Amino acid sequence: MIRNIIFDIGNVLVDFCWREHLERFGFFGEEQEKLAKALMLGPIWPQIDLGIRDDQELLEAFVKSAPELESQIRLVYSDLSTIVREREGSAPWLRSLKERGYRIYYLSNYGERIRRETEQELSFLPEMDGGIMSYTVHLIKPDPAIYRALLEKYGLKAEECVFLDDSRPNVEAARALGMEGVEVESQEQAKQELEKLLERTD
Repeated sequence: MIRNIIFDIGNVLVDFCWREHLERFGFFGEEQEKLAKALMLGPIWPQIDLGIRDDQELLEAFVKSAPELESQIRLVYSDLSTIVREREGSAPWLRSLKERGYRIYYLSNYGERIRRETEQELSFLPEMDGGIMSYTVHLIKPDPAIYRALLEKYGLKAEECVFLDDSRPNVEAARALGMEGVEVESQEQAKQELEKLLERTD
């Protein structure tokens, strides 16, 4: 029986709005694509979530990776408050699941600075029973250790959990530990798949 529902945050409860964030600073077209590859879509960005390098060190790494874009990178990285936007249905969805008796947690690759600057887009966090953001444990999905950390922290049994994430490798890692999994393509699709799974495992 499923007792615990574990949510990723990015592209599940909030949208990762990197394109809109770059547009906010006036970057479009080819310049926008180059900046995205140097920042949000590049190999350094996951280190934000890992939480082992300080902010200035990360900024300098971004600049070093694309020195021709230094001024643009410094501008875009100066304020990350618009990098995510809460999905309208997130808080009501979590509230409805809690009202039905499920315990609700988060397990998300998320950086400390981004959490701080996007707090206004995380209004659903008080609805949840707890969770782990990756920067607090210096682990990122799909490393099995971060899933185990969540299970151990809250005394959860894997077979009583379902995990929702927009990344297939992250969902597969949860399944390998004995959880059920839902790969999120949209919030509506995820709601439907979750309901089918909850009915089947009741």
